[in-house]
Amino acid sequence: MLRAGIVGLPNVGKSTLFNAVTRTRKAQAANFPFCTIEPNVGIVSVPDDRLEKLAAITKSEKILPAAIEFVDIAGLVAGASEGEGLGNQFLSHIREVDAIIQVVRCFESEDIHHVTGSVDPVRDIEIINTELILADMASVKKRIERSQKGARAGDKEAKAELALAEKLLPHLDAGRPALTADLVPEEKALLKGFFLLSSKPTLFACNVGENDLAGDSPAAKFVQAVREYAATHLGSEAVVISAQIESELADLPAEEAREFLAGLGVTDSGVSQLIRAAYHLLGLRTYLTTGPKETRAWTIHTGDKAPAAAGVIHSDFERGFIAAQIIAFDDLMTFGSEAKAKEAGKLRLEGKEYVVQDGDVVEFRFNV
Repeated sequence: MLRAGIVGLPNVGKSTLFNAVTRTRKAQAANFPFCTIEPNVGIVSVPDDRLEKLAAITKSEKILPAAIEFVDIAGLVAGASEGEGLGNQFLSHIREVDAIIQVVRCFESEDIHHVTGSVDPVRDIEIINTELILADMASVKKRIERSQKGARAGDKEAKAELALAEKLLPHLDAGRPALTADLVPEEKALLKGFFLLSSKPTLFACNVGENDLAGDSPAAKFVQAVREYAATHLGSEAVVISAQIESELADLPAEEAREFLAGLGVTDSGVSQLIRAAYHLLGLRTYLTTGPKETRAWTIHTGDKAPAAAGVIHSDFERGFIAAQIIAFDDLMTFGSEAKAKEAGKLRLEGKEYVVQDGDVVEFRFNV
């Protein structure tokens, strides 16, 4: 299961957000730096309103959504790459996740201490990114030293690693994350083995105050600044969320939570948006299966072909793959049943080269 790590400066709402996302109280949330030391881990269901609609058609006994893992990592501070604030330990926790959710404080509060003394989300982002880049520079320099001997001896792999490392170092030294380096596909594949912190896809969570979710608010200028930074520097996006409100919603039944959000002028939970965005950030997509026993969301990677998608259910499905029976979710909803969708020509059989699409309703045919 792929993992998304929640990072940020101390006291920006990481642990409160983690508790809301995982609907637990596993992470200690307190008004002082480094109240999280060891990372907290939680399995999170991916919100998908297609499942209930599909289950209603086939009268499924149960619904099983897709899931990803969230990790709450302690706050980083300036100097973390040199060990400041237990930085080396925390950076190693970031190295173990597949994507980063960077929580950025976008609210003013006299009651909650800010580690740098004032609210400036872009400055906070740059503090975190600088530490990741500095740690990566140290890793790349060590990689260069290790690869040089092998490269001189004619080792092709060492030569390729050396060339990539020498290409990355000036890019990092200019303050740019490895994620934005202009690399060919072969270099991108090789980069994965470098395990660089700044090469991980990043999503920003703008943590706003309780009164900042709907309409104009003091937080709007902070949120806009984060969105502009995310787009121009990382080609990424930002999700607006109030960690405190979401933490309170986690204790309410679904219907009461919807009514509470409606009262704030909001139609969807920020947590739901964040989970879905993290799922897509990890390059994950969902196909669906349904029947009287269960309706289920299965996780695949973008670009997976039908046999690989079948293998997610069981290796025998991939090994003995014959064909995939496909109906697009929207088509099934339009016609109301598999039989009517088939009559309309919306049911089709696909072979081994078919790339499974998000929302495909699938039944595999196989023989072992």
